[in-house]
Amino acid sequence: MRAFWTAVHRFAGLAIALFLIVSGLTGAVISWDHEIDGWLNSELYDTDSRGPFRDPFELAAAVEAHDPRVRVAYMPLGFEEGHAAGYFVQPRTDPATGKPYQLGYNRVYVDPVTAEIRGRRDSAAISLRPETLMPFLRKLHYTLHVPAVWGTDRLGHGIMGTVALVWLLDSFVALYLTTPRRQRQAAHPEHRGAREWWRRWKPAWAVRWAAGGYKLNFDLHRAGGLWIWVLIIIIAFTSFSLNLYKEIFHPMLSLVSKTTPGPSALVPLAPLGARIEPTIGFRQIVADAEAEARRRGWTTPLGGVFYNQRGGFYNVSFFDHASHDDSDGMGLSNLYLDGRDGHIISSNRPWHGTAADVFAQLQLPLHGGRILGLPGRILMSLMGLAVAGLSVTGIVIWWRKRRARLMQARREREALPEELSVVRQGALRAHR
Repeated sequence: MRAFWTAVHRFAGLAIALFLIVSGLTGAVISWDHEIDGWLNSELYDTDSRGPFRDPFELAAAVEAHDPRVRVAYMPLGFEEGHAAGYFVQPRTDPATGKPYQLGYNRVYVDPVTAEIRGRRDSAAISLRPETLMPFLRKLHYTLHVPAVWGTDRLGHGIMGTVALVWLLDSFVALYLTTPRRQRQAAHPEHRGAREWWRRWKPAWAVRWAAGGYKLNFDLHRAGGLWIWVLIIIIAFTSFSLNLYKEIFHPMLSLVSKTTPGPSALVPLAPLGARIEPTIGFRQIVADAEAEARRRGWTTPLGGVFYNQRGGFYNVSFFDHASHDDSDGMGLSNLYLDGRDGHIISSNRPWHGTAADVFAQLQLPLHGGRILGLPGRILMSLMGLAVAGLSVTGIVIWWRKRRARLMQARREREALPEELSVVRQGALRAHR
């Protein structure tokens, strides 16, 4: 049985190793995406202007006036002194071709005091240039930059979710393989207890630093995986739940506990690339959302508003814009309003709802470590490096064993003619 699970661990690990190396290294970096992006692109983020902020809707109008080919899809509703406001834009339809304009960018950065356009960039670009590096790494981490095919843009999520599920299950196999082999019934009772079992398992947790070579690599793989096993399970599970949320995680969660459906479950989405035109604009939607938030007793400030063109609804978020981290933590509340009549479709508030709702809310904060603040981000950054390291040491173990098997087979093939010659000589002597 152990030989079977060893083979399962070997082939499952090899199948997902490259994915884990990529996701581990990118995850270690994007734990600091706001800081690194701001440092690399200070000309986009930093402003010298001081004074009263312009109206958010006035700034959105300035973005659209600057390039009539675009429409604002996301606008921030809270600004920071010394920082530009970032707007997400989508192309309008070119009347000459009937197709969307080719913009070459999807983000616009505006000085909230002067309404000056600070810069633009394409956050979906596959490029290592400073202005696109962090968005590129973030998308590589979550979707591998797999393009939309077959009418869906979730193929990349499906691949990474499947990898995470295999990783999750294989982690339990790996834990089993580190445990001591079953022994025959001991003659003395003192050799059958938990203490004896732990004595035999204890070496698996140690690293023979002085051994070097294969033994050190093997120990780093086995002991390293044991010491961080619980964190690996958390990362693998949350990666699976986030990437396959609609396909597997939420349906399974709904079987064991009551869940509050989100807007994507309540509103059918139009085909990829299609747009449902709203009849209510940003200003009215935000006013309605503010009134609803006051009625519910929400005190968190407005963060931003996004229009989902395929669903035909608005997402108005409430969070402390100055923290930068609430979008990945448990400080983000949302109201979803229909773009045609403004009625409330659904809502989401941290630590509220059913047990299943709260469990679902925890997935992203746990995955990025932001639920623990700065220490959590440091921990997850180190975990990204560790996961990549475990994958590399696993490949080395497989390669060394494979090379040893090939060399053994070669020696046996080379020895075979000599053995046959000895047998033939013996036969000849016996015949004489």
